[in-house]
Amino acid sequence: MPQTATFTLSPDWPMQVKAPGTHDWERTATRWLRDLLPARYGGYLTLTRHHALLARHVQLQLQHEMRAVRAALQTSRAELPTMGIAESVIENSIRMYAVELEQLGRLARGARLVSDALLVGTPAQRRR
Repeated sequence: MPQTATFTLSPDWPMQVKAPGTHDWERTATRWLRDLLPARYGGYLTLTRHHALLARHVQLQLQHEMRAVRAALQTSRAELPTMGIAESVIENSIRMYAVELEQLGRLARGARLVSDALLVGTPAQRRR
């Protein structure tokens, strides 16, 4: 009798990605990961054909974006007034950066989960 795997997905699992083991889940995972990268990366076949490389690059990209947003958030009050930006705009930008940092954190957690799921069953993972 065939066994059916059941998965309890983390709340951080992206809604756009089907559950691991379901029909076509890897296609939805790679599409979601590709969408997290700047459009110019879509032309690199090396990334689009190798799930592990794509997942790794997405994680690096998100880490760098988070660093950039943190730097913008931390320097807003000191640097933006010297640029002549109004206080109300500064406050709005700080809120925007805080929201973006939360969103990037959720995306990074989702990317890690998807990456781990894609790597299960690969030769490198089986050697562990």
